[in-house]
Amino acid sequence: MKPPKFEYHGPRSQPEVLSLLASYGEDARILAGGQSLVPLLNFRVVQPRALVSINHCPELSYVRTDGDALRIGALLRQCEAEHSADVKRDCPLLAAALPWVGSTSNRNRGTVCGSLAHADPLAELTAVAVALDATFILASATGTREVPASEFFVSDLTTCIAPGEMLESVKFPRCGPDASAAFVEVGNRWHGFAVVGLAAHLEFESDGRCKSARLAAIGMGSTPVRLRAAEDLLRGARCDSAAVGEAAALAARDLDPPGGFHADAAYKLDVVGTLLERAVAQAWHQRSNRKQS
Repeated sequence: MKPPKFEYHGPRSQPEVLSLLASYGEDARILAGGQSLVPLLNFRVVQPRALVSINHCPELSYVRTDGDALRIGALLRQCEAEHSADVKRDCPLLAAALPWVGSTSNRNRGTVCGSLAHADPLAELTAVAVALDATFILASATGTREVPASEFFVSDLTTCIAPGEMLESVKFPRCGPDASAAFVEVGNRWHGFAVVGLAAHLEFESDGRCKSARLAAIGMGSTPVRLRAAEDLLRGARCDSAAVGEAAALAARDLDPPGGFHADAAYKLDVVGTLLERAVAQAWHQRSNRKQS
């Protein structure tokens, strides 16, 4: 398999990138790590006239505090985010999900923003963004705009990024000291595609009650799905087996997942509850370890 013919551009600054995007419009695609884009090119699913590489724009590779958010630039590699002390401290759910993203070699090249912009319905980082209500900063030659995760993901491989725009950065809310997080999934093989995955971010009161719960699942539709009913049940409750079991039963409520080669819809509906139980157990274990240390 070979990609279609395209023009290659290697701009040296973000303004140059945006100028090129403005010139080519919908005929341009951003190239960062290429872990998502190159397979699409080889299969000729996408056939852009031009590739605009941001790999010579070091100002786009950063993770930094931005008020009450942790902001990650378009060129930050997944491996850098995975090992970042700032990410582990301020966004433990992102840190928990990153090891599930492909293999180490994939994460050495792939970028956090690239995975999000690709919007694969089985991509782990999309669940993190939806669970945490991340904010996406989209830039163009005419300015920037901010979009919430609930509006960013539109459908399979489709986002609200307009022609001439690039995903400049993404902001995740910084968590408090009482936060615990876990990401769990089942897949067709180790480091293969997920069948169902679940992101869980929980914060606890001093007496052990759940102060807040944020849960999002992948594999249940064309975009990540918030498990609102399960969140509402856990909020204010102790995470004992009864409460977690009831939340797991609610997790599949109102969901209508697509069947596929690796799993039918009934299996997905059954396994999402099991994953919720595992994720909450891991988050509670983290909370217990903090209390003992």
